[in-house]
Amino acid sequence: MSLYLDASVLVALFTDDPFTRRADSFLRENASVLMVSDFAAAEFASALGRQVRTKEIAQRQARIALATFDSWTARIARRVEIGPADVKAAEAFLRRLDLKLRTPDAINIAIAQRIGAALFTFDAAMIKSARALATPVAGI
Repeated sequence: MSLYLDASVLVALFTDDPFTRRADSFLRENASVLMVSDFAAAEFASALGRQVRTKEIAQRQARIALATFDSWTARIARRVEIGPADVKAAEAFLRRLDLKLRTPDAINIAIAQRIGAALFTFDAAMIKSARALATPVAGI
């Protein structure tokens, strides 16, 4: 099974986060091909930047987390690029109007669908929307 990791999982894996144990445990127990998009990587960097600005972590910690992430993705995960079709699919999801879906979440769901991977996220609203869009969800 392939797993698409969103930024909430990446933050949990590379920082001290309330979901760190769950993320580590799930990935240890489930042999999978791990997929990380350039979009999720950008969201991860943004989350670390916010944590530095709000003084939740020091800039040094953020730099270490980013370097560890880069090393980990080079060794463990398969990188996936976002494409125009992903944005178009995300727009179609958002136009449904019945989902509580933010643009970044819609893009992540679209990427997971395109690559045929189960979505691994800790975002409850995103999980609900992914299920409504018939996207497999893992680890929840």
